Amino acid sequence: MTHVVQFSRTGGPEVLEYVAVPTREPGPGEVLVEVRAAGLNPVEWKQRSGLRPMPGPAPWRLGSDGAGVIAAVGPDVSGWAVGERVVISNAGGVQATHVVVGQGLLDALPDGVSFATGAGLGIPAGTAYQVLTSLGLAEGETLLVHGGSGGVGQAAIQIGRALGAQVVATASSANHDRLAELGATPVAYGDGLLERVRAASPGVDVVLDCAGTDEAIEVSLAVAAPDRVGTIVRGRDAAELGVRAWLGGSPDPLTEEEVALRRAAIPFVLGLPSWSVEVAAEIPLAEVARAHAISEEGHVRGKIVLVP
Repeated sequence: MTHVVQFSRTGGPEVLEYVAVPTREPGPGEVLVEVRAAGLNPVEWKQRSGLRPMPGPAPWRLGSDGAGVIAAVGPDVSGWAVGERVVISNAGGVQATHVVVGQGLLDALPDGVSFATGAGLGIPAGTAYQVLTSLGLAEGETLLVHGGSGGVGQAAIQIGRALGAQVVATASSANHDRLAELGATPVAYGDGLLERVRAASPGVDVVLDCAGTDEAIEVSLAVAAPDRVGTIVRGRDAAELGVRAWLGGSPDPLTEEEVALRRAAIPFVLGLPSWSVEVAAEIPLAEVARAHAISEEGHVRGKIVLVP
């Protein structure tokens, strides 16, 4: 049997169910993975609460990122074998003890990388890599990241540095040590932000907004050209603001190219000499409601991981 996280009505964390269902055998081109860690992303509590509608009929299952060990392979699968360690990204229903996914959604997890780190790659690294690539960040340029201490923000700092950019990142002062550790120049939020950003770097080429505040948008437009400012949280009014947006309430879905970039992020970051996922907490999968409540409060720095 497989235990899965699902919900049949929208609402608070209490609507989540942890239930047993028959384990599905993988079909052609599919792989059954025994999940060792599943990432929890803000989009999932937004889906559970009804802020982001789920497709299809209830019950709905959650989770797109995870890491584990291949338990079975279906017909026509090539390049994968039982027992291999893998990262899962851009999948569905990964918050479970076992999940069947297409072989194209897997990447090899190196022996020296923990399952928790692997589970923390998908949405944060995929989003950051796609957005920075779409905005054309190049070697020698300066990147400003608003909300640098969050999962996507931390990934953006590391990817920006790997691409040869200088990085300035905003966060509360309590998180400045983490930003500096990742190679960014930290800047505090609040009154005088524009002056502090300009003091940290005389020029900014690209901006990634992970904060969504009016302050962040105003500063972004003051330091960079609108077509090189992107937001992942103000999609609903990005066009009105004159900036680019990917999801975050945007009416425009990702293009095929953008989806491919998000998948390409995983082998890219796993191929870097070092990659850091700050794991804020490892919570038992059966306690997913508690994990959602913590995530929704928004005061956690780093990644919450669910462990079956």
